[in-house]
Amino acid sequence: MELSPPPSGLEAEYAALFTPASLHFLHELISIFDPQVDQILQQRVSRKAHLDLSGDLPNFLGSTAHIRNDPTWRVLPVPPRLQKRHVDIGDMAPCDTQRFIRALQSPAQGIQVDFDDGNCPTFFNQVKGIHNVIKAVNKQLPDVPHISQAPVLMLRPRAWNMVEHNMMVEGKEAPGPLFDFGLLMFHCGKMLFEHKCGPFFYLSKVESFMEARLWNKIFVWTQQKLGLPLGSIKATVLIENVLASFEMEEILYELREHSAGLNCGIWDYSASFVNKFGHRPAFLLPDRSKYVNIGKRFLRSYMDLLVQTCHRRGALATGGMAALLLPQDVHADSYSRVLASVKRLKLLEIHAGVDGFMVYDLNLIEPMQELFQIHTEGDNQLHQLRGDVRVTPEDLLSMPSGGVTLFGLRYNIAVGVPLLTLGFSGKGHFFYKGQVEDSATAEISRSQVWQWIRHQTRLEDDSRVVSRRLVTDITGELMMELGVHCRSDWSKRRLHTAADMFLEVVLKKHFPEFITSYLNQDHTFLSFQNLLQEEVLETDQQRAKL
Repeated sequence: MELSPPPSGLEAEYAALFTPASLHFLHELISIFDPQVDQILQQRVSRKAHLDLSGDLPNFLGSTAHIRNDPTWRVLPVPPRLQKRHVDIGDMAPCDTQRFIRALQSPAQGIQVDFDDGNCPTFFNQVKGIHNVIKAVNKQLPDVPHISQAPVLMLRPRAWNMVEHNMMVEGKEAPGPLFDFGLLMFHCGKMLFEHKCGPFFYLSKVESFMEARLWNKIFVWTQQKLGLPLGSIKATVLIENVLASFEMEEILYELREHSAGLNCGIWDYSASFVNKFGHRPAFLLPDRSKYVNIGKRFLRSYMDLLVQTCHRRGALATGGMAALLLPQDVHADSYSRVLASVKRLKLLEIHAGVDGFMVYDLNLIEPMQELFQIHTEGDNQLHQLRGDVRVTPEDLLSMPSGGVTLFGLRYNIAVGVPLLTLGFSGKGHFFYKGQVEDSATAEISRSQVWQWIRHQTRLEDDSRVVSRRLVTDITGELMMELGVHCRSDWSKRRLHTAADMFLEVVLKKHFPEFITSYLNQDHTFLSFQNLLQEEVLETDQQRAKL
């Protein structure tokens, strides 16, 4: 095993994480399961190739019909700490120590401790974030309650597609999710279990029941290795892919001893349609700012099916994240408008039967908890079996009608480019037009721009074709607007590099599957991370002199 040197300023944290015992554990975990991670990634490629060559569309699997048709099986009941999951804080990158502390002090039921979409996975951020989790579990962060009293930690490792460049195991870079999961379990698993607070996880971007089966194998091996009872680990699977929506019941079945339920969120899920079928004209996804919302048939069917599937199997169903931010002035008209908008959207999810959802803004926690108290009874809605739901493949694959607007095109570019810029700064999200944007919204943004160019879609405004030239011109205009706020040559350089990379991604002949893995493997992006570490070190040295 080879490990990169510690990130500047994190020498003590690095030494605490990478002990001889933890490195031995990681080596075993990764050596055993890395070949199987490679296999499922190859299966994804094979499945996509089959869909492309055959023109077929996904359907409920005939080979697993016996699982869906068997009414008797259930997931194991979740522990008491997970029975009430009304409001979790989402996109919580634990490397942001102060925000992490505020979340631990909050009245939320849980925290999505995010090493994935809401986090930029630099080595610095992963080491600092994992170490902060260890400190929280051991009550070593200032002014935070004991883990038995704090919001429950829902740990979200990176998805299968991500690698950890700073660790080599048997001559190969380590899978990002195994690196994150292994360190978190080794250092925190027993303590969380002993205090009946975990270990609990979110699993990102699972596409099939075979991938759920692999996670289950990892859970079983880890529990045996660490001396934890079978079923100690509980995981909520994020159904972020259209293919997974046809296998939700099978995913629960594979994880039935370790399941904490399923989660639905609209942006990664919507982006997956472009990922899998974006070259087909029938799957043109219209302007998301105008025509894509949870009320549309394909998204409403997905949520209804998820709730029905979970509840008939005794599992919890959780909704997406409210990305809107409340204005600071509680007396402003805008405050009431934003709060009303969030309540309206989240009521749709509550009435669909979800047992909880996420918010980004900590000030939304209590208003959303009140919403659950007013409109539901008890800790969850497991009694809502949704026998009225009859979802067909046509329902799940029905694209909403609508076109493309100039506003929507500009909005997608305005989200995509700054996300790349912030990635060069080691940040995983930013705020735009009163809401938080992260890699999930970057995915849908760049996906739509790629697809609109691919199909030469015409704007509703003036019938112009969405072309290379139009997208390049709009990106240039945006650079002029953003460049005014750049205070250094470094800032200008990273802005223009981000714009070039965004154009590269949306103009490629073949659709890059994940923006995160595309950037994670890109030389320019990685070289900027090295420059960032040098800048941090230089700044620290200057401060020391002062």
